[in-house]
Parts: sequence; C-alpha cells; structure tokens
Amino acid sequence: MRFLTRDLLLRLALLAWLTGVWVLLWGNVSPANILGGLAVALFVTTVLALPRVPVEGRVHPLSIVRLLGVLIWYAGVSSVQVAWAAIRPGEAPINAVLRYPVRIKSDLVLTFLVDALNMVPGTLVLEIDREERVLYIHVFDVGKPDAIDQFRTIARTYEDAFIASFERDREWHPAVTSSHSTTDEEEAVAETARDISTDFSGKDRT
Repeated sequence: MRFLTRDLLLRLALLAWLTGVWVLLWGNVSPANILGGLAVALFVTTVLALPRVPVEGRVHPLSIVRLLGVLIWYAGVSSVQVAWAAIRPGEAPINAVLRYPVRIKSDLVLTFLVDALNMVPGTLVLEIDREERVLYIHVFDVGKPDAIDQFRTIARTYEDAFIASFERDREWHPAVTSSHSTTDEEEAVAETARDISTDFSGKDRT
C-alpha cells in the first residue's frame, strides 16, 4: 500500500510538472491552457510512456516550497538580465558553454534539474554525461569577470534545493533494477554450465 501511494503521488507530481511546463510555454495562465496542458501530460504519460525511472529518495514538502522560491527568483533575475543585455548599448553579449559537475545521484532528480535550468532565460543544457555526472550548459552573457562564478553559484543553489527536496544523503538508497537480477541469473547459468562441463570432462577421462 505504501508503494502504491508513493507511485500515485509520483504520477500526480509528474502530471502537475508537465502541465506547468505547458502553461509556461504558452506564457498565459488560463483554464484552457491548464486543461490543454493536463491533456498533453496524460497523453505523454500513457501513450508515449517511457521506461520507468526508479525513485530513490523521499519528498520533503517544505524544501519543495523553498525550491519553488529559488526557481521563481532566479528566473526573474535572469529575465531582467537578458532583457537588459538585449537593449543596452555596446558590443553583443559573449556566450559560453560551461562544464558543470553535479552531485545528484538519481537520474529522475537530475532530469528535474536539467528541466529547471532550461527554463532559465539564456540558459540551455546542451549535453548530459550520465556516467560522469557532468552537464554541459550554454550560458548567456559571460563577458563580466564574475559572470561565470555567478552562474555556478546559481546552478549550485538549484542543485542544493533539489537535493534537499528529493535526495538527501541519509535517505537515498540505490534502487534495485531488473538489470541486477538479470546479471545474477546469467551468473547462475554460467555456474551451472561450468558444473556440467566439469562432469562431462570427468566422464571423458574415464
């Protein structure tokens, strides 16, 4: 029952997240956009469903409230910065691709982080190195001496907020996936094959 409730909460959270992204893409909060986003979210999670990603942490509501505050604050700050860079006199802004190592262990939470970074104006995650846990991020307007450090501070704040919300170290446990069971079965089969081979070898010698 506990896992059923958790699975249901995860599905509801995913629907709410996809609906929110749809509304943000349209740029207008209205009943039609909310219903349209919910319909798209249901279609994506049912007809176009991908393999399930294991959930390996716990959800902390108060930390999620703080996370939402962080997302809204930095999205607003970045919007102002991008708007000013578009109208200010002088040379065109300098862009860069930065390498950012992450401490997040879960692929699901890492996906949430990437989505959040992509929603920041002027920022786009270009590549994810899943094995090395590294993101390659396009960053807008890094001409100032401290611009790169400022962005890394923002990204670290995002990451800390996601870890506090979903993946605290003392609560995170790697999920047991089907790949592990398959490996165990293969080892058992290999062990049986070696035993049979040994028996046949013994018979051949006699």
